[in-house]
Amino acid sequence: RLSDYSALRDIPSMPGTSQLSPYLVNGSLSPRTALHRALASPPGPGRDTWLGELAWRDFFKHILVDYPRVGRYRAFDLTTEHLIWSQRTDHFEAWCQGRTGFPLIDAAMRQLIHTGWMHNRLRMVTAMFLVKDLWLDWRWGERWFMQHLIDGDLAANNGGWQWSASTGVDAVPYFRIFNPWTQSQRFDPQGLFIRNWLPELAHVPVKLLHRPPTHPPLTDTYPRPIIHHEKARLHALASFKNLRTIRLP
Repeated sequence: RLSDYSALRDIPSMPGTSQLSPYLVNGSLSPRTALHRALASPPGPGRDTWLGELAWRDFFKHILVDYPRVGRYRAFDLTTEHLIWSQRTDHFEAWCQGRTGFPLIDAAMRQLIHTGWMHNRLRMVTAMFLVKDLWLDWRWGERWFMQHLIDGDLAANNGGWQWSASTGVDAVPYFRIFNPWTQSQRFDPQGLFIRNWLPELAHVPVKLLHRPPTHPPLTDTYPRPIIHHEKARLHALASFKNLRTIRLP
């Protein structure tokens, strides 16, 4: 599996990840054991990439130890605490239940609800969508994930959310905003993952799954998108740019 890890780890419809995280979290597998077993496997890009992901896990634990405020719902980058988030609880509920009208987002959220697990690529995509499209506080999503993930780890979950929200250490630049439509096209081109978790879209042509619907909606039972991505992206960019005028004491 390590030999294919680099090629398959971002494809949610395929078992390309190790899925060892629940065992690392509950202590039945130690990171040292995982490390030594990986190092004993043939070298290659898959092994190196997986070891990098294991290192991220420990990196976020060190951040939590050295900056304990991040474990108390505080941003690592304190400047970003001046962002004024939306209070649209209806948007949050739509995101939680997989009813946003963005098929890849909704399929991922329903996977989480039904299994207690979500593919890593989709954790990044859904987190960034919550923060930079819906403009909702990343802490709302952080709590929701911890309440539902069977591999919920305080340090890793917080680190992932603050990475996506551009509020954390070594976070994604604020101007990097995933387009949920292109992410869908790139990582689920045949719609296999989407169709598996959204049976109401089983008979929708695949090309329609990866672009904003025109009138009429995709189906009578599936919602239209609750947000316009490009308008939301511009709002997020402007909001982050305004932080440049803030000087912390």
